[in-house]
Amino acid sequence: MAKIALITGATAGIGEACAHTFAQHGYDLILTGRRLERLEKLAHHLNDKYNVEIAVSSFDVRNREEVVRSLDSLPSKWRAVDVLVNNAGLSQGLDPINSGSYEDWDTMIDTNVKGLLYVSRVVSNWMITNGRGHIVNLGSIAGKEVYPNGNVYCASKHAVDALTKGMRIDLLQHGIKVTAVHPGMVETEFSEVRFKGDKDRAKKVYEGFEPLKAEDIADTIWFVASRPAHVNINDILIMPTAQATATNVIKKNT
Repeated sequence: MAKIALITGATAGIGEACAHTFAQHGYDLILTGRRLERLEKLAHHLNDKYNVEIAVSSFDVRNREEVVRSLDSLPSKWRAVDVLVNNAGLSQGLDPINSGSYEDWDTMIDTNVKGLLYVSRVVSNWMITNGRGHIVNLGSIAGKEVYPNGNVYCASKHAVDALTKGMRIDLLQHGIKVTAVHPGMVETEFSEVRFKGDKDRAKKVYEGFEPLKAEDIADTIWFVASRPAHVNINDILIMPTAQATATNVIKKNT
């Protein structure tokens, strides 16, 4: 019987890369995200390429009722989730605290913190019933240190770091593993979303050095998820070679 991985935010970037990686290793998948057309296209592609079963569930992690209803409506066989990858997350804006957008703050907190909680609340209970499971939370270098104008995004990722530690303690008695993976600069849709679709500004973030790729993070997540039953990787911080801290990046003249 194939193992099952549930991946949130699977429509692009790290989530999509994780879907490819887990499917390649024979996992059946539950793929979630807001863009149903992308989810269905990815599901068909992975099914054709790897011959794995895939369930698609389109919802916004910010909406608690939608999260619970969508996950609870899945056929019972899909509740045997072995790995939950809490990938859905984003950054909005890059403004000092005194001029930040209330809407941006709500979007980041509701997605990065509350959305992670809503999904984890449902799936952790499935894992407790099954007597096994592994939750992998996507953090960030922003969850380890704070940088100028990163205020609320950094706070939300610090919350992910703290929640991961708390979840690990709470779920210890049930034999459920909990891991946090904290990437540095990864070239995905992240900066484009942060800058509200400004592709030129987003592109400049990654000029002059080689950033991480979504596949690098997916490989790392696969590594932690594929350790033997008695091994848990608690925490990983993964950076491009050209990056030392959130703000120290060596860029060549372009």
